[in-house]
Amino acid sequence: MPDQQLSGILNINKASGMTSHDVVAYVRKVIGQRKVGHAGTLDPTATGVLLLCLGQATRVSEYLMASDKEYRALIRLGITTDTYDAEGQITGQAKTDSITRVQVERELGRLTGSLEQIPPMYSAIKHKGTPLYRLARRGQTVARKPRKVEIKDMELLEWAPPELDIQVHCSKGTYIRSLAHDLGQHLGCGAHLVGLTRTASGRFRIEQAITLEELEQAFAQGEGAALLHPLDVALEAFPAVTVDQTTERKIIFGQRVPLPEMLETPMCRVYAAGGRLVALLRYHGDGLWQPHKVFGQRLGNDENHSRSAPSTE
Repeated sequence: MPDQQLSGILNINKASGMTSHDVVAYVRKVIGQRKVGHAGTLDPTATGVLLLCLGQATRVSEYLMASDKEYRALIRLGITTDTYDAEGQITGQAKTDSITRVQVERELGRLTGSLEQIPPMYSAIKHKGTPLYRLARRGQTVARKPRKVEIKDMELLEWAPPELDIQVHCSKGTYIRSLAHDLGQHLGCGAHLVGLTRTASGRFRIEQAITLEELEQAFAQGEGAALLHPLDVALEAFPAVTVDQTTERKIIFGQRVPLPEMLETPMCRVYAAGGRLVALLRYHGDGLWQPHKVFGQRLGNDENHSRSAPSTE
């Protein structure tokens, strides 16, 4: 067990056959600490980028989950399943002989942009407190509210009838299984997802991701901490401001403060003069900024100080 809890972000290349929770449990065992969580799930059969947050980084996972995602997806036309992927039961079959590449590309274009996507029944979204997939396993189907998602780009990489390989750049919350299903409906022949790899989550790409085996080897050699990305990587969308020691002290104690710079943004990240991340601040009005999440160390105290600022609501 390490003397001090590790904090940071791990970019894991998840293997097929593991749930996101399985990966978390594996990493907890390897590094010897409980405070580990994932920032966005992947289906067990899916592979690729899975971000894990350690220590204080668990407090910024929401910002990682809000980032765009990129996927490589293999779709098979002509077969529809109840789960929209290859794990489900076949619910329909149709011929695909007449489907052409031109038709596929046209329909992919029509599915690009802002969409109202209905989540699949086999998903973790809850209905009256029960995950939809549990209801689906009982043979129940309930109405699901459509969710607005954005397909920013979709490219046909390979057309090998009845399968196609596509690359997708999309907003958070997009179900690629639903996208495959909708493509099949548009083409009139049905379709399901055969394989899926997340190639990027925000700035984190699969080319820099590490396997669990590589992670375990690094920690066995005492080099595991070097694999961690700093937690403020998740906050790069917010402008950064450096404050003096007096202002830092006020922030750490939850006080509202003015900042040395005028910012036209609702939130910003604040650093101490030495470059250490102190907090994420939210604009309160009247030129004052309210601590939203405090990460800094209490001055004059060797013990790590980490807490959310008191609510003012």
